[in-house]
Amino acid sequence: MKFTLEHKDPNSSARTGTITTDHGPIQTPIFMPVGTAGTVKAVHQAELKKEVEAEIILGNTYHLYLRPGIEILKNAGGLHKFINWPHPILTDSGGYQVYSLSHRRKIKEEGVTFQSHIDGSRHFFSPEVAIDIQRAIGADIIMAFDECTPYPCDYRYAKKSMEMTHRWLKRCCDHVDKGQGLYGYEQTFVPIVQGSTYDDLRKQSAETIASYERDANAIGGLSVGEPAEEMYRATELVCEILPKDKPRYLMGVGTPANLLECIGLGIDMFDCVMPTRNARHGYLFTQNGIINIKNGKWKDDHSPIDPDGHCTTTRTHSKAYLRHLIQSKEILGGQIASLHNLSFYLWLMQEARKHIVAGDFSTWKTSMVEQVQRRL
Repeated sequence: MKFTLEHKDPNSSARTGTITTDHGPIQTPIFMPVGTAGTVKAVHQAELKKEVEAEIILGNTYHLYLRPGIEILKNAGGLHKFINWPHPILTDSGGYQVYSLSHRRKIKEEGVTFQSHIDGSRHFFSPEVAIDIQRAIGADIIMAFDECTPYPCDYRYAKKSMEMTHRWLKRCCDHVDKGQGLYGYEQTFVPIVQGSTYDDLRKQSAETIASYERDANAIGGLSVGEPAEEMYRATELVCEILPKDKPRYLMGVGTPANLLECIGLGIDMFDCVMPTRNARHGYLFTQNGIINIKNGKWKDDHSPIDPDGHCTTTRTHSKAYLRHLIQSKEILGGQIASLHNLSFYLWLMQEARKHIVAGDFSTWKTSMVEQVQRRL
């Protein structure tokens, strides 16, 4: 993987660049739609490329390991071929699912034993196992196995967890460097900064991660319930330490306002289930604010869902029709709303890049953050 830094905003840490992978280029800053089980929920791959204009999607190691299973993915030639997506893919390592399955897992130095949420069967992930699974899935960008701590988190636990994550990172690196991908293209390994919301731990973790000199770096353990100001503070601190010539990936974030603020702090890559999850419940993000399409005020509104939007689908269907679909629990409602929200997120990334190049990102961001948070 190669990262070319192209433009910097004069009044913030925002920047544009290009990540080059064997499955194509990625323009940064970028938002990655989450395709947990080999599908971005309710959105066909053709629509992802043509309508949403996604350049990279994310797959989930834990879920793909359980279903369809690693042997099936190997027999298909990897996830790209299995889902017919010839563009870049990133996989997480399963660390976040370990965090979210707190009642079903046991963490030890060797790794994590957990129960499947599907059938209760017991499984074991170690740093080495997580790397082997991601090798078999075949993503272009693969993540270190870490522990994501909850919020709030006791300082002693956060420190102990971070130190174990660092030891796991060493094991991941050793295992990655011993082997190679299975399908004839490069896989880039990315370590993850942890440390909860404690500045000294975040600083120590960022310095440790930077010392491994990998081709990209990630920031984990945020957007887990902490106030936005704490997330921004931790992100800014870490971005000051991580190498400026490597892409920075803030995991699991977030709202349109979160994305804009964190681009201004120097983040290049984002992922979050929010645009699709909220869409299925009738919440639409637009450049003018947030629409709850289930509200009665839209019942007889036959104007386009988003007349100024980037998405063709929501320029040609009405608010009243989408409300009817969502209220009726019709599958098409989730499809239309998901297409809209993902298109908006990718449009927002495109606009951010334009304004960084133009040199007025900070001014544009201030007004846009206020707009996207309005309730319509």
